[in-house]
Amino acid sequence: MRAVTWQGKRSISVDEVPDPVIQEPSDAIIKVTSTAICGSDLHLYEILGPYMKKGDILGHEPMGIVQEVGSAVRNLKVGDRVVIPFNIACGTCLMCRLDLQSQCETTQVREKGLGAPIYGYSELYGSVPGGQAEYLRVPFADYGPIKVGQDLPDIRYLYLSDIVPTAWQAVQYANVPDGGTLTVFGLGPVGQFAARAGVHLGYRVIGIEPVPERRAMAERHGVETLDFHGNIGDELREMTGGRGPESVLDAVGMEAHGSPVGTFAQHAAGLLPDPLAQKAIEKAGVDRLSVLHASIDVVRRGGTISISGVYGGMADPMPMLTLFDKQIQMRMGQCNVKRWIDDLLPLVEDPADPLGVTDLMTHQIPLDEAPEAYEVFQKKQDHCIKVVLKP
Repeated sequence: MRAVTWQGKRSISVDEVPDPVIQEPSDAIIKVTSTAICGSDLHLYEILGPYMKKGDILGHEPMGIVQEVGSAVRNLKVGDRVVIPFNIACGTCLMCRLDLQSQCETTQVREKGLGAPIYGYSELYGSVPGGQAEYLRVPFADYGPIKVGQDLPDIRYLYLSDIVPTAWQAVQYANVPDGGTLTVFGLGPVGQFAARAGVHLGYRVIGIEPVPERRAMAERHGVETLDFHGNIGDELREMTGGRGPESVLDAVGMEAHGSPVGTFAQHAAGLLPDPLAQKAIEKAGVDRLSVLHASIDVVRRGGTISISGVYGGMADPMPMLTLFDKQIQMRMGQCNVKRWIDDLLPLVEDPADPLGVTDLMTHQIPLDEAPEAYEVFQKKQDHCIKVVLKP
C-alpha cells in the first residue's frame, strides 16, 4: 500500500509499504477513505523528530470502510463505515470506565511513562503505524471505531477522529460560567472548533490569531477576533470590564509565535544526536511559552485556563507566583475522544452544521501530494488551515 512516511526533520515521502494484517483477534483492518494532517503532526515534522524513525507511518485522523475483522470482533462487520479515534484504548480498564481513554491502563506506553498510544505519533506514544495510508490496522476494534452512517460525505464525520472532540473537551475544561467570556488563543483547526463550540454553547468568544484568514474564518461563525500583539492583555481587559475573560483556552502549544528563547532551545535540541536530543526534551524547558504566559496574564482572577495545545518540555519556567496569587485553575490533557462522541455525533450530522465542520478544510489533495501539503501547512502558505488527504 501507499503511505506517508517520516524520513527526517521537515522531510516526508509517500512510499510503498507492506499492507497491515490482523495481528490479534480483536483487530480490524480498514480501507482509509479520508485522512487529515493535524497541527500535532507538525511537531513530528519539526521538533519531535528525535522520537521518530525513518519510515514511520504518520497520521492519526483517519476514517474509512472495514475490510477485515479478527475472530473476536463482534461490534463491527465488513463494510461498516467508521471513524478512528486517535488514541488507542481498550474500553474495559478503570481509566476507560472513567471516560479517561487517553490514560487507558491496558495500552499505556509504560516504557516512556506516558498514556495511551496514538496512531502515527512517534515512540513517545507507541510507534503505532498511522492513518495517512491506504489501509490501517485498528487494535481493540470492538471499542475504538465510531460507526457512522453511509449517506453524508466524509467531511461531516472525519474530524470526530480528533479535532472536534479535542476542541469540545477543551471548552468543557475551560469551565465558562453562564454569560461568561471564553478567549481562545490560536485559530488553527482546534481553535476554530473550540471557538465555534463556545458560540454554540452561548458564550461570548474572543479569538486571538495573527493570521488574517484564520480570523476571517472564525468571524464567519460569530467569533470576535483580535491580532496577537504585545498589548493583548490590556486590550482583553478593556473588553471585559477591566478583569479579563473568565476562561482562556490555549490551542497553540509548544510552537507559539513570539518565543525567541523557546525557539532557540527547540532548534538547539534538534541539532543533537537523537539520544541527547531526547534527554534535552525530557529534562529541559524546550517549549515556546508566549501564549501560555499570555493566557496566565489575561485570565480573570479566579478564572480557568484550558490547554489543548501540545507541550513537550519537562522543565518549562512557569510564573508560579502569578498562578497562585490569581487563584487560577488549569486543566489540560490529551482528548478522551470516546467520552464526547454521544454529544458530538448529532451535531456533525445536523443539517444546520452548528460547528461548521464543512467550513474548515482548505485543501483536499491526493495522498501522493502529502509532502508538499506538510510544507504548505507548516508555513501557513496558500491560506492553508486544514488539509484532507484522499488515498
